[in-house]
Amino acid sequence: MKTKKELKDAYRQKKSTMGVFQIKNVINSKILIDTSTDIDSRMNRHRMELKFGTHQNKFLLNDWKEFGEENFIFEILSEIAYKDDQNVNYNEEINLLKDMILEELQIHENEKY
Repeated sequence: MKTKKELKDAYRQKKSTMGVFQIKNVINSKILIDTSTDIDSRMNRHRMELKFGTHQNKFLLNDWKEFGEENFIFEILSEIAYKDDQNVNYNEEINLLKDMILEELQIHENEKY
C-alpha cells in the first residue's frame, strides 16, 4: 500500500485532461459545448451548478429541472495532449479545437444552449 507522501506526490504529478466537451440533453438533443484546461473540474462545476440551481445558462438549467439529471450526458469530444514546449498557449489551442468541432458538427442555433 502506498504511503500518504507517495499518494500526494502522485496527485501532484497527475496532469489534467484538456480539451472540448459537451453537455447533451438526450430528450431534445440540445447541447452546450465548453472547453477547459481541466475538463474533469469544469464538468464537475457545471454538474454542481445545475444541481444547486445556480447555473448561468438559464435555458440549460430549466431543462435540467424539467427533464432531470438522468437525461443529460457529459461527454469529452476531443482532448489536447501536453507538449514539451514550455511556450504553448493551451487556451488558444483549445479554442481553435472548439472552433473546428463546431464547424464539423454544424450545430444549428436551435440545437444549442
